[in-house]
Amino acid sequence: MDIGFGLPVSGAWATPENVVTVARHAEELGYRTLWSFQRLLVPEAQPLPPVYASVLDPVVSLAFAAAATERIGLGTAIVNAPFLAPAVLGQQLATLDVLSRGRLVTGLGLGWLPAEFSATGVPFERRGARLEEYLHCLDAIWGPDPVAFEGEFYRVEPSTVLPKPVQSPRPPILLGGDAPRALDRAGRLADGWISASRFDPTKLGDAIGVVRGSAEKAGRNPDDLRFICRGVAVVGPRKRMLTGTLGEIRADFPALEAQGVTEVFVDLNFDPAVGSPDADPVGSLRHALTVLEALAP
Repeated sequence: MDIGFGLPVSGAWATPENVVTVARHAEELGYRTLWSFQRLLVPEAQPLPPVYASVLDPVVSLAFAAAATERIGLGTAIVNAPFLAPAVLGQQLATLDVLSRGRLVTGLGLGWLPAEFSATGVPFERRGARLEEYLHCLDAIWGPDPVAFEGEFYRVEPSTVLPKPVQSPRPPILLGGDAPRALDRAGRLADGWISASRFDPTKLGDAIGVVRGSAEKAGRNPDDLRFICRGVAVVGPRKRMLTGTLGEIRADFPALEAQGVTEVFVDLNFDPAVGSPDADPVGSLRHALTVLEALAP
């Protein structure tokens, strides 16, 4: 099982200096991948946890980290695909893959906050059907020229679409979501699945089993898929899996691997003492460096 790390993208510790420091140190220690996530806004009518109050753009953050590193992978966990047209997000991601020399891992999702759909001018309804077509459109955009695509939601006239990603035939695409349809979609269409911050780590095996089963039914090899656990790690009293002392958190890794997880990335952004707007950015970085050292591969 590989080990990744969540970039400082939420709250007060999401500074240029901290992003560079964490990215470089994670690479030096042999972590597999750096990860970001997306939140556009927090509606006044629907208060959200402090982690969502201020979040750096996921693709821009990874591009910034890419410039400070050489080898470590760069993953979005996740970008809500409906918020940008496939041609726009496809170019952004292809550019990141080119500039990082093929280090991109694309994690996509549906989105779940209606206010974000309103703000981006996209209907909230039929998100699943839209995402499935989106994946096919991305494959066309990243495929041979001339590109042409005609669907219910998206259309690309016959065109040359450059640059193409470095990775062939394209960067891996993983999907989020834990509803039965989302898990089925990941097995049928994607290169793997990413668990959400709220997902119970003790139930990962059940979800992975659904994804693998859907892949088999679609005539695909489930052993080719990647299963990523967002490891919301909180150092303190032991309340659940991936909490407690650093030793206890580290001791949880074999149980994740036994469930079929191929990579866990340690994410401190969801710890209120780290990823909140009022957290101390210096103290958060100091804590992150300690965690990086203790949980390194």
